[in-house]
Amino acid sequence: MTHLARYIDHTLLKADAVAADIEQLCREAKDHNFYAVCVNGSWVELARHCLEDTDVKVASVVGFPLGAMETDVKRFETEAAIDAGAHEIDMVINVGRLKDGDDKYILRELRDIVEAADERPVKVILETCLLTDEQKIRACRLVVEAGAHFVKTSTGFSKSGATLEDVKLLRQEVGKDFGVKASGGIRDTVTALAMIEAGATRLGTSNGVAIVKGSSSGGAY
Repeated sequence: MTHLARYIDHTLLKADAVAADIEQLCREAKDHNFYAVCVNGSWVELARHCLEDTDVKVASVVGFPLGAMETDVKRFETEAAIDAGAHEIDMVINVGRLKDGDDKYILRELRDIVEAADERPVKVILETCLLTDEQKIRACRLVVEAGAHFVKTSTGFSKSGATLEDVKLLRQEVGKDFGVKASGGIRDTVTALAMIEAGATRLGTSNGVAIVKGSSSGGAY
């Protein structure tokens, strides 16, 4: 299953994670050659230190998990993560503004985050379980227009996570060369492979070790 490892953002976003947990996450990422680890902003510097002299990237979440804070807050959080050494940004879209049809607000915010990320990849979390198909399609178009690099299904902290139907829909809307990250509820090898078959180019999961070993795990993300 070594080919699967390079799809995986090995993820730990729990509120009660401590330094030893982040260090363990990074050891696992090194051991299995995962593409990245994904952590909250306060752990970016530690993760960078742990992964020094490796190919494993460090991704930081922004506006997590609700996405409903002011744009300036998200922008500052992005800048702080980049200053701490983040290679990639996973930001949560403003779901309520999207559902209200406020596309100008969404586009402006997305462009702000892309600018603040300073050419680092930006993955935009749509929280698909809260959206209609029309809203998902509109979000995809805004993400592409804003110059971001991925659409991402879920935070893993809402009602449900990634589905094959959503991954297929996102892939159809963004085209074959744009990033699609499936996250939330990916706990075993069969599900991981199905998400890739449906069009995912990255997988966000706390169960990366189980996935590459061909087993299953009960982790939430």
